[in-house]
Amino acid sequence: MATAQGGSVDSDGASGVGGSPERRTEQRSVRERETETEQRYLDHVYRRLEVKLVEAERLLADVGRGAQVGTPGALAERDAQVFQAGLHLHRLNSEFEDFLFGRIDLVAEDAPDTPAIAETLRIGRLGVLDTDFTSLVVDWRAPAAAPFYRATPLEPGRVVRRRVIRSRGRRVIGVEDDLLRPELAGRIPGGLPVVGDGALMAALGRARGHAMRDIVASIQAEQDVVIRASARGVTLVTGGPGTGKTAVALHRAAYLLYQDRRRYAGGILVVSPTPLLVAYTEGVLPSLGEEGQVAVRALGQLVPGAEATAYDTPAVARIKGSTAMVNVLRRAARGTLELPPPGGRVPDTLSLTAFGQRLRLDARQLTAIRRRVLDGTSTPVNMLRPRARRALLDALWQQAAPSARDLAALRAAAGSGQVEELRAAFDEDLRTEGAFVSFLEAWWPALTPRRVLAAMADRRRLGRWSRRILTPEQSDLVADSLAGRLAADGTGALTTHDIALMDELRALLGEVPAESRPREIDPLDQYQGLDEVTTYADRTAPRRRRPEPEEERTEYAHLIVDEAQDITPMQWRMLGRRGAAATWTVVGDPAQSSWEDPAEARRAMDTALGSRSRQTFTLTTNYRNPAEIAELAETVLRRAAPGTPAPRAVRSTGVRPRFAAVPAWAGDDGGEPLAEAVREQARRLLAEVEGTVGVVVPMAWRERAAAWLADLGDRVVALGSLEAKGLEYDATAVLAPAVIAAESAAGLRVLYVALTRATQQLVVLSVPEDSPDATGVPALLREEGEGEEGEA
Repeated sequence: MATAQGGSVDSDGASGVGGSPERRTEQRSVRERETETEQRYLDHVYRRLEVKLVEAERLLADVGRGAQVGTPGALAERDAQVFQAGLHLHRLNSEFEDFLFGRIDLVAEDAPDTPAIAETLRIGRLGVLDTDFTSLVVDWRAPAAAPFYRATPLEPGRVVRRRVIRSRGRRVIGVEDDLLRPELAGRIPGGLPVVGDGALMAALGRARGHAMRDIVASIQAEQDVVIRASARGVTLVTGGPGTGKTAVALHRAAYLLYQDRRRYAGGILVVSPTPLLVAYTEGVLPSLGEEGQVAVRALGQLVPGAEATAYDTPAVARIKGSTAMVNVLRRAARGTLELPPPGGRVPDTLSLTAFGQRLRLDARQLTAIRRRVLDGTSTPVNMLRPRARRALLDALWQQAAPSARDLAALRAAAGSGQVEELRAAFDEDLRTEGAFVSFLEAWWPALTPRRVLAAMADRRRLGRWSRRILTPEQSDLVADSLAGRLAADGTGALTTHDIALMDELRALLGEVPAESRPREIDPLDQYQGLDEVTTYADRTAPRRRRPEPEEERTEYAHLIVDEAQDITPMQWRMLGRRGAAATWTVVGDPAQSSWEDPAEARRAMDTALGSRSRQTFTLTTNYRNPAEIAELAETVLRRAAPGTPAPRAVRSTGVRPRFAAVPAWAGDDGGEPLAEAVREQARRLLAEVEGTVGVVVPMAWRERAAAWLADLGDRVVALGSLEAKGLEYDATAVLAPAVIAAESAAGLRVLYVALTRATQQLVVLSVPEDSPDATGVPALLREEGEGEEGEA
């Protein structure tokens, strides 16, 4: 803002805060006076909040006494009031840092060039009204608060001064001002004190922790446009590293709920690529006063009862993520029916006694029946069990039924009803017989996604199911990746890509239909226009209730997809099922994509989003990296995504990235020289910054790196290259750039991500594979044409 956009003035209107000690003392005095002013106002706000708390508690008690009213309508109204009162009380009780965080001083709307402050608004996390219903605090999402975010020195509108108020608990600890109309400031009666070097620069200089803060006090104009954009259809947001895409997406969730809480009662799902990013961001929405209706999930957490804890190699991930897997899974879902359950066998004959006859279906007949049931339908496998049961009974009836001549005589004598009742009695006798029930359970078992995945762990079997879809080499890679982790019953660790396969299998398998009456209806009949004949006893038989499943939400009113450039085609299919009737916000940066086939992913995304209208926004300013770090990262960007413009860094620290090289080592684990070099750089960074330090290593090295750094405290964290997406640290050490770049076909883009995580300092640690020059600069980070002795 001030430093980047328009400068600042001190109490007498002169630009800057430097100069003589007397001037600096005067500026400190101005800061103290202005801090005291905001403290008095904040005290008044909290006194009003305490009154509101008492009112909310009284309301909650009053509506709770409504339990004595016994009508269903009154009880429903009581429950709704209790819920709303409790929600209001929870919001008021929440102690958030920087509850009141902003102020704008405005000139009159009808006289924007008159040097007089016509209105002052304080901006906060919740709106607060005084006893006379005047506004003490404006909710940051309200239209009246928009100028706090939208005004710039080029287009200030009515805003003369914008102030960010920092507090801890109930104590104001500082203020930072941006003067947006300096030509008016010196002419305003009584003067207009301006403190600090600008709110944005102050916010960017604060130390980071292991959790994302909200940016509600420092949202910039281009970010605010996205946050407040219409929710219709699909909102697509692109932007390079540090442009605030993730923070904007989370603040947009809070804004949408504020704007239309009833519309989004169906829930908002925020999807992040990794659990690390979920852990990093999950505190933002509660700090904005929104929780309960927003679910923040990693891609590996979207299937209930399963969570990704393992990783696939890039080669395996590329296969599992492709839409080619849909047809493989379809074959696998049906092929698993023919396999014996763990520790059991598939029966090859069915032998029963009915009407005094011994009835038998052999293996050939059973195979033919299974084929007829499966052919010509895309109905989920488990939902075909009633059809399979009826096909078995039909085949057995053909053996047991009277001859055609006897049937004709029976119809002539007693009518067709007699024959139908005879058949119904036959079905009833057999379908409840223990031998038939046991046979059906073994011959057409209820399949689970885990069981199908376990069946795919066999090379020969998967090779048969994937013939003409995958190459033999690809099929073997997938089978081996599953065989190394899953037991025969499907238990074992899963990867993020396995979770997407499981979700696809849930759709292909379906649920086993509940047996609601003695004779089940074929689910295909509703498509064929046929009604199954039932007897009066069938229709009046008591229905058996199915146990209620654990409650889960499978569809949402709005989906926010973070780091969308990394979503695989199979994962887009998984998201599409959860947002079939939703509006969407999709944020990402193609230049940071770790997926090797962006065109295939784009087609899958278009399918998931459907024909909804789309609006597109681009964030262009890098608020995270100093210019020195951004400049180094741009050397990789030019190789990774030629022609892609880099976002503009808003600040410069004068601290250039540092380079170091590790000599060759012996052994596969990197050896002590590498471990000690990483520890040395981490210790140095911890001493130089107040906040967090991230050490980014190749994916295969992350466990070893965590062991190297285990004794350095909780301010430092080791993470694999694919885990760094969306995170930021005060300082970052990037180990072995060439190894990271060689991990996959998208390795250069992954390296670009790793180099753009730091807000203050960056260290690049080279290994022999990096071919570092005499100064330690790896070949990938040297400008083209730069010699061995060139500078970084």
